[in-house]
Amino acid sequence: GIGRATAKTYADHGASVVVADVDEDGGERTVEEIVDAGGEATFVRTDVSSAEDVKAMIETAVSVYGGLDVLFNNAGIEGDVATAHEYPENEFDMIVAVNLKGVFLGLKYGIQAMLADGGGSIINTSSTWGLQGGEAVPAYCASKGGVELLTKQLAVDYSDRGIRANTLVPGWTETGMTRPLLADDEQRAEMERSSLLNRIALPEEIAEGAVFLASDRSRYMTGHS
Repeated sequence: GIGRATAKTYADHGASVVVADVDEDGGERTVEEIVDAGGEATFVRTDVSSAEDVKAMIETAVSVYGGLDVLFNNAGIEGDVATAHEYPENEFDMIVAVNLKGVFLGLKYGIQAMLADGGGSIINTSSTWGLQGGEAVPAYCASKGGVELLTKQLAVDYSDRGIRANTLVPGWTETGMTRPLLADDEQRAEMERSSLLNRIALPEEIAEGAVFLASDRSRYMTGHS
């Protein structure tokens, strides 16, 4: 979804891209599409909840391309739909491990590479449900709310060291995560009405925001959603 669209858009703008995903087929396909279009990309299978995997992801960027300028922490899962007193503990742990700890691990190893390279831009994908409550998604809201404040905290610690950090906050977007909901005409209509533009976003439209936050055009922005 948003990850593939952003990887391809980054490559279109001349970036060398490390594509990281737990889905090997999907990740390899993204790299193929980038290379077929004349871009430069490498795939690394990565479970973002694994420190070893994330460390290898960052090391690949440094070894293959000579450094790390942009880190886009985008992997995320929604999980079960249930109220807090009914929510499975193991499911809560899994959502936090991917959506919040996964971002932390990207930062832990990515920032080290950026500091060695003179700085960079960090983009963390949040959600409108990280800014306000959503119905029956306590783990998802908690994880994305954590991403919001973690990003603001990064801005405090690293702004004077050449590293900017901002969140990208998509609304409803046509992705694998939302496709089951969008297949229901009534549900889709309700989701469209929740947007001031009365439609669902395309992944490519969100990717343009990720390009802006990665570029010098946003050089005076940090700690912002």
